[in-house]
Formats: sequence, structure tokens, C-alpha cells
Amino acid sequence: MRSRFRLGHALDRYVLGEFARVFVPTALGFPVLVFVMDLLQNLDKYLGRRIPKADLALSYVYWLPDTMFNVLPAAVLFATVFTIGAVTRHSEITAAKASGISFYRFILPIFAGASFAMALDLGLGEIAPRWNETRLALIKETRSSEGNVRTRFAYAGENGRVYKAAQLVVDSGSMIVVEIERKGTGPDYPTALVAANDARWRVPRGWMLRRGTLHLMPSDTVDAAFAFDSLVDRQMRERPRDLMLTPKAPEDMDYAELGRFIAAQARSGADVNALRVSRMLKITIPVTCVIILLFGAPLATSTQRGGAAFGVGLSLGTTVIFLVLIQLTRAIGGKGLVVPEVAAWIPSAIFGFTGLILLARTRT
Repeated sequence: MRSRFRLGHALDRYVLGEFARVFVPTALGFPVLVFVMDLLQNLDKYLGRRIPKADLALSYVYWLPDTMFNVLPAAVLFATVFTIGAVTRHSEITAAKASGISFYRFILPIFAGASFAMALDLGLGEIAPRWNETRLALIKETRSSEGNVRTRFAYAGENGRVYKAAQLVVDSGSMIVVEIERKGTGPDYPTALVAANDARWRVPRGWMLRRGTLHLMPSDTVDAAFAFDSLVDRQMRERPRDLMLTPKAPEDMDYAELGRFIAAQARSGADVNALRVSRMLKITIPVTCVIILLFGAPLATSTQRGGAAFGVGLSLGTTVIFLVLIQLTRAIGGKGLVVPEVAAWIPSAIFGFTGLILLARTRT
């Protein structure tokens, strides 16, 4: 019997179908719940801004990747617990074992579904920042620093550009001790670094950098430096008031952009531990989609009499514990108590290790 059983068998399609029946509504249902709560909480604010209904509705569409990114591991857990719990209660898994199909082989379609969820989550993590920008524009949301002066800041601009300045004065349209970094890809598009004593905003030309040096670095070993008296950076389109916007949140930057921002902040002496944790979480959260399967599948086999209520309680309880561990991770990694990148893997490691123990004890 084992030799005739191949991936793609009717049983595989049945198990994967049962998994998808729970996974898809859960993956979409959690974001909808978040949207309803946001609308109830901020409706007066949106009405005060006179946001058209179509724009408001569209803003939630653009918010979908960001909200789904965080809930896909929970959706995988719900789908795993309910699928395994149902086939256990109905003795379908017992029949499969009697036919020579082990528990490990039985859950292989669920593993495939969890792997798909992981790949989907990695993709959502990359497109969510761009969609968030569109959403913020639709709901007229700005994150602006109060006042007229901003000191010792870094600003993540477009096309991978990072601006740093010792001081910005909005009224006079001026900055002092300015650095502009643009990450390149090679000789045809070299890394560029501009360091200038000061800069002035000139309409319509833009920012004029004065008394500085332009470095072009096509590789790690080549640095061509050119001194200049004045230089107009036409790619720096941000106006003085735009630079008063607070730095993008980690969730508003993709993995590569956040890496460049962390590097720029680190060179300026800022504490980047919390940012490093957030960057690594962009990988560990999707990977948890697979790890949570190792935890949920064997645990669900013990729910023969628990029914749906037990499945909901188990899934919600595990999700809450996971979220608490994420916050703990941010705290200990942000404080430097553990290497930030290592701290980001702690929740996944805990669930993975526990899952392997439970899986080893499961009767196959």
C-alpha cells in the first residue's frame, strides 16, 4: 500500500481541501475584523478629513497585505488544528493508518499548504510597504514632527536613498552637515555618497549642496571622489517640510530598504537594535507558518472529544502566546540583551522545539 501512495492522491487532495477551507476564510477574516475595529475607532477622524467613501474603502484594500502578513501564521494554526482535529474525531486518520499511511505522511499536504502560506507571507512583506504608502495618501495621513527645526536625523527617501543631516531649518530651507547615500548595484549603477557642509532649498531647482565631495563606488575597493563647490541634486525632490516627516516605520519599508536605513543610522551612531529585530521578523514571521504546523498538528490529535470549542481555544491561546513572545523578543533584542537577529528567532525556536517533541511522541 505504501508503494502505491504518491503525493497527489485523492486523500492528499481531500486533506489539502479541508485545510484550505479553514485557512482562506481565517486569513481574510482576521484582516476584516481589524478593518471594522479601525473604522469604528477612527470614523470621526476620517469624516473630519472629508475622505471620499471610495477612497476610504480602497484604503482598506491597500492595507490588506500588511494585516495579512501578521496573521498568516495564526491562519495556518487554525487550519491545521481544525483539519487534524476533524479527521481525528471522525476516525479518518485511524483508517489511513490502518491502510499503511503514517501520521507524518498524512500531514504532508498540510505541510505543502503551510509552505505556500510561508511563500505568500514573504511576498506580502515585500509589497506591504508600498501599498501602505498608497493607503496613507488615500486617508490623508501624515506623520509630521512638530516645530520648525529638526536635528541629527536620517530620512529614508525614494529609490533607496537615505539622507542624513545635523540640522534642518524649515523656514530658511537650509541644512548643515548633509550626507546623501544611494546604494548601487555595480559599475553601471555605482553606489553614490555625497557629503556637503550645507544645503539650500532653491525653487524650482531643488536642493543645492555646497562645499562637499561626491564619492562614486562601483565596487568595495574603488572610490572615485570629486570635490565640488556647489551641486544640485535633482533626485532629492523632498521639500524642507517633507523632511520634517518622522522616519518610516519598519513595516513601511521592505527588507532591503530597512537594511539600508539601519546601516545609515548605525554610521551616525544611533541605536539600531530594535530596527534589526524588526528586519529579521520580516523573515521569521513567514517561516513560523511552517514551524507552527509542527506544533499544532500533533497537539490537535488529542482533541477527539474537544470539538470545535477546543480547537478555537487552542488556536487563540497559542496565537496570544506567540504575540506575547514577539513583544518579548522586541524588548530583549531592542535592549541588546540578546543579539537582535537571534532574538527575532526565539518565538519560532520555542514553538519549533516544542513541536518536534510533540511530533516525536505522536503515534504514527
